[in-house]
Amino acid sequence: MTKETTKGMKAMPIRERPTERLFSLGPAALSTAELIAVIIRCGNRHESALEAAMRIISGCGGQERLASLDAKELSRAARLGKVRTAQIKAAVELGSRIASGTIGERPRISVAVDAAAMLKPGMRHLRCEEFRVMTLDSKNRMLDIETVSVGTLTASLVHPREVFRAAIVRNSAALIVAHNHPSGDPTPSREDMAVTARLLEAGKLIGIEVLDHIVIGGDSYVSFKETGILGKTG
Repeated sequence: MTKETTKGMKAMPIRERPTERLFSLGPAALSTAELIAVIIRCGNRHESALEAAMRIISGCGGQERLASLDAKELSRAARLGKVRTAQIKAAVELGSRIASGTIGERPRISVAVDAAAMLKPGMRHLRCEEFRVMTLDSKNRMLDIETVSVGTLTASLVHPREVFRAAIVRNSAALIVAHNHPSGDPTPSREDMAVTARLLEAGKLIGIEVLDHIVIGGDSYVSFKETGILGKTG
C-alpha cells in the first residue's frame, strides 16, 4: 500500500473532496460512491472513504442492491462493521421516507395512487414478500405503515389478528394492506385473492374497513379497488 493511498482523501485537493463538492455543487452532482463516502465520513489506513465506498458498492453487486439488502446482508457483502452498516441503512431509510412523504404532516390517502406512492419506495426492492398494513384515521390521513409478516403470502401466514392488531393499537378507522411480488409482476395470485377476502370479512366483524389491497411489483402496482377485484372478493 502506497503512502498516497493511506493518506486517503486528505491527499485530494480540497475542492475535489466529496463533502466540499456537495456544498459547492449540491448533492445531485455527487456519484453514489461520493454520497456514501460523505455518510461513512472516513476511511482507514488501507483505503480512503471514497475507496471504501466503491468497495461497498462492488461488494453489494451494485448500487440498486443497497436498498434491498438488510443490515446483516450488507455487513457481510461489503465487509462492514455495525457502525458503517447502520449509517448507510439509516441514510437509505431516511431517503425512502422522504421520497414517500412519511416525514412531516400526515398525508391524506384519497386514491390508490396515493397509497402506492407511499408504499413503493420501501417495497419495490425487497427480495422476499412482505405484507404491510397502512393505518388511516377517520379523515383517511395515514397514521403508520407496519410490516406484519415476511415470507411467501399465504392465508395462514397473514392472519387477520396481526393485521387488525396494528389498526386497533393506533385507533385507526380504516386500513390499506399491501404486499410485494419480488418477481416484479404485480398481477394478483389466487392466494392474494383468498387473503383479501378473509381480511375483508374480518374487517366487517371488527368494524375497521379494508379500503384496498395493493400489490407492488418493481415500479408497478395493482390496486384491488381500482381494478374492481375488491368488490368481487368482498
